[in-house]
Amino acid sequence: MFIQTMGLNETPPYTPEIKPLFRGLFRGVGKYLSGTTWTFYRPVFPGDVAYEEYTTHRIEVKQSSFADRTRSVIDTYRALWVDRAGAPIATRENSLVNAERGASAKAGKNIGVGKHVYTPDDVARIDEIYAAEQRRGADKRYWENVEVGDELTPVAKGPLTIVDLVCRHIATGMADGYDVGPTRYAWRSRRRMPAFYTADDWGVPQVAQRVHWDEQRAQDLGLPTGYDYAIMRFAWMIHLVTNWMGDDAWLHRYSVELRKFNYLGDLQICSGEVVDKTIENGRPAVELALRAVSQRGEATTLGAATVLLPSREFGPVVLPEPPFELRSRGAMVMDRRGADDLRA
Repeated sequence: MFIQTMGLNETPPYTPEIKPLFRGLFRGVGKYLSGTTWTFYRPVFPGDVAYEEYTTHRIEVKQSSFADRTRSVIDTYRALWVDRAGAPIATRENSLVNAERGASAKAGKNIGVGKHVYTPDDVARIDEIYAAEQRRGADKRYWENVEVGDELTPVAKGPLTIVDLVCRHIATGMADGYDVGPTRYAWRSRRRMPAFYTADDWGVPQVAQRVHWDEQRAQDLGLPTGYDYAIMRFAWMIHLVTNWMGDDAWLHRYSVELRKFNYLGDLQICSGEVVDKTIENGRPAVELALRAVSQRGEATTLGAATVLLPSREFGPVVLPEPPFELRSRGAMVMDRRGADDLRA
């Protein structure tokens, strides 16, 4: 997922006619990242430059069981990364549930969910999973040696702590598209979007994201405590897959859906199995079913992946070809960039 840390923004700016329509549009609305779908076409090497186009891809209106049967909107955003020639590197489609803040408190679905208390024996069993983790690395996993029903070595993640959330921000930054930050950066951000900040019990303006680590704010919204960021579990499930497939394989497609919250103190055991073997356009591939299960025994996360594997019969992995629509889109991205450079 390194590609999402790069990408010069090539999304056209909003026109003067459209921009005012967004003013106050999401006031009082919480956005919850609920799923992701990735398709990878080529690797990224040192020195590569990537250009990113980020667009609204799909919008659905639904009734939300999470938010007291109120109306919710699921919007899906597509990121397309291309190289200097406009050739697609990868795409990512993120789906977000938009629901009224506080409606989850009215629904009461999370009442009674408490923090799990771990005994020394519990911690010892978790440590055994960490110790047993295997990275395939340079040891090639051949397609011929894989069978339907093969299980991936589980990966432990947690119990979730504030340190995990801090390290997530160290890795990806604090802004998350909202340009938030410390001290004067926070003041500047509050001037630009005051509704994104609410006062805590001591009158201090605090960013809406604090629901992830501020237990009182989470409880005000009907949640027992803070919770993880979706992209953490997205990365954890990819970690499970790349551990198993090895360096000579290629992760082609990957998707994840979040079914439950992962609260502070929760443990996730990521696991998976081979559910199919195919020859896809002359490329040996396997299909994987993925899941993460909490200490409560709940499947909080479900996913799937398509992995291209080297073959003794067919040879090394041949990278997949992007569809014409993406190649055409990539060409337009770079054509637009060339026109902007000429105007500059």
